[in-house]
Amino acid sequence: MRSPTTEETHPFYRIESPEWVNVVALTAADELVMVRQWRHGSRTMTLEIPGGLVDPGESPAEAGARELLEETGYRVGRLTGLVSVSPNPALFANRCHMLVAENCEFVAPIQNSATEETLVELLPLAELPETLRNGGIDHALVVAALYHFELWRSRNA
Repeated sequence: MRSPTTEETHPFYRIESPEWVNVVALTAADELVMVRQWRHGSRTMTLEIPGGLVDPGESPAEAGARELLEETGYRVGRLTGLVSVSPNPALFANRCHMLVAENCEFVAPIQNSATEETLVELLPLAELPETLRNGGIDHALVVAALYHFELWRSRNA
């Protein structure tokens, strides 16, 4: 890569990835639809919101609805965009689109791919602040989505 200020070149790795989507999904009973899954990078089970890759030809909203259904068996009621962020601009060239899905309802079994194993957990919305404080959710992109979700809720209260 070439430095934009000095014009010097140096080796650097840039990861090209499709767009990502994360969905903060709420049931009518004000429960967050969460997934617990094994993450090979951290070698831990993590508690996250549903999400994944935006497939070619899909919009972030279509991908979010699909990922929610595949990973949790919950169908979107109403879907709203929250924000689009850069996952890690030091390495990644893509964006992560964060959405909120309201009035989600369970309609189907989980349909994970061969490499995914998820367990669905419903987290009462009232327990979210404490779960974040105690480190029960520590995936940075999930924390970012939940932060923007809280901002969205305060604007729409």
